[in-house]
Amino acid sequence: MIFIFTCILSLLLSFPVAPAAQAFTCRNYNSHKICILNIKRSAKNYWEYRASVIIDSVKTPVELYDCHQRVPISYERVKHPTTIAFGKDDAGELICNFVMSHS
Repeated sequence: MIFIFTCILSLLLSFPVAPAAQAFTCRNYNSHKICILNIKRSAKNYWEYRASVIIDSVKTPVELYDCHQRVPISYERVKHPTTIAFGKDDAGELICNFVMSHS
């Protein structure tokens, strides 16, 4: 009985366990590594996306990206948004290009 238990246990432990897969997309963009952690499209305005990104290993807060006007709006400031154009090293262009190429 112990022999059977030992055989079954050793058989189960011999299977490799794969690490959890990373479910985000990373790109090199303007000499920065930008990873999209989470992205959701607005149900009301199809051109707006809420995204959480990592830029050069620094996680940014969730922001609202307006891909129609090409401006980011901080998610905390949605009630009183201030719009500025996408910056040179901003993730906005990457996010909008990513979602446009996958739709």
